[in-house]
Amino acid sequence: MGPGPNQLVTLTVISFVVHEAVYFGRMIPFMIADHIPALQKYKIQEDKHITNEQWWKCLRGVLWGHYLIELPMMLGFHPAAQMLGMKVAETPLPSWPAILAQTFLFMVIEDAYHYWAHRIIHEFPKAYKFIHKQHHEFAAPVGLAAEYASPYEIVILAIGTFLGPMLYAAAGFEFHVFTMLFWSIVRTVQAIDAHSGYDFPWSLHNWIPFWSGADHHDFHHQNFIGNYATSFRFWDWAMDTEGSYRLEAALKKADSKSALNSKKKN
Repeated sequence: MGPGPNQLVTLTVISFVVHEAVYFGRMIPFMIADHIPALQKYKIQEDKHITNEQWWKCLRGVLWGHYLIELPMMLGFHPAAQMLGMKVAETPLPSWPAILAQTFLFMVIEDAYHYWAHRIIHEFPKAYKFIHKQHHEFAAPVGLAAEYASPYEIVILAIGTFLGPMLYAAAGFEFHVFTMLFWSIVRTVQAIDAHSGYDFPWSLHNWIPFWSGADHHDFHHQNFIGNYATSFRFWDWAMDTEGSYRLEAALKKADSKSALNSKKKN
């Protein structure tokens, strides 16, 4: 027998609290970085900072979306996933190799879904206006704005997060709610990092060639086109929607090498 309604509500509350803790816990270091002069050289758009008014507006929008859209979606997800076979109270917990393998699969599925949903929204002006325009109020994104979006966009893109686990459970594979919790943490951290506005030497895309990262997504916010994927660069590369980004990145790299050579000569 699976968990009752009270247990599912408790599970939803735990999931929501974890999401809020991770979201704001991951966002705060980037907010602090904005006030550390030594770190401004890593800011992608150095001359652009949000105002206090924009910050509070963004915070209100994010909290509104979290409580009125995401929380009800979490409440609906858990019983639906349980009906498809997701384990909730069973022990032992899955092994870490299984958790990591499933999480990577969910990332691949979410990345493909996000690429096409995001691109379609951009390519239809009316859809962009009613669904996505709010998110693009920040041409220079900040971590807090990762989930600053219209209710329509929150629902559409959240489907990508739930899609992998739902399909996996529906296919009859063993899937535990703990893996779902871990996947949601990974997805939240990735979203915050992509919107952070910072490109540090230790940023993942500097070590993993196919990772998108903040530099990749920042270009999208600056130019309102291309670089539609979330975690990986595969779809943008395959569909040729990051050509301008690659050109700009190459020019930046050339300028950086030129400046370094000039310093050596001097």
